[in-house]
Amino acid sequence: MNSASASVAGAVTFVWLGMVLGISFLEAPLKFRAPGVSVRIGLGIGRLVFRALNRVEAVLAAAVVTAVALGSSPLPVVLLTGLAVVLLAVQLAVVRPVLNRRSDRVLAGEDVPRSRAHLFYVACESAKVLTLIALGSVVLTAA
Repeated sequence: MNSASASVAGAVTFVWLGMVLGISFLEAPLKFRAPGVSVRIGLGIGRLVFRALNRVEAVLAAAVVTAVALGSSPLPVVLLTGLAVVLLAVQLAVVRPVLNRRSDRVLAGEDVPRSRAHLFYVACESAKVLTLIALGSVVLTAA
């Protein structure tokens, strides 16, 4: 992998990782512990924050894919990049719509049970974090 592509892919991967860790594993659970934040308010905030995060993630994923594609990347880099993109795509196309429908109901005042889709989202997010750590590490050693 050429050094310019590796530098870009590595930097963007670790920015992506930092955003996922900061939002999904720090901000999201903490907002529900803040005084005066109800489930409805927390869900409303969370929808806005995750919509923005997912848009930024899509841009970062495209940047990583571009750097990897232009950099004559070794197979492990290509596979890890693909896995990170697939995990994001599953979250956006499969899990988020289910969670959005549930949060629509909660925001409308319905009393709905907890969703297993949320656990699946967290599992995908955890897998994505591990994948991004591996990708960033492999990219830095591939230069």
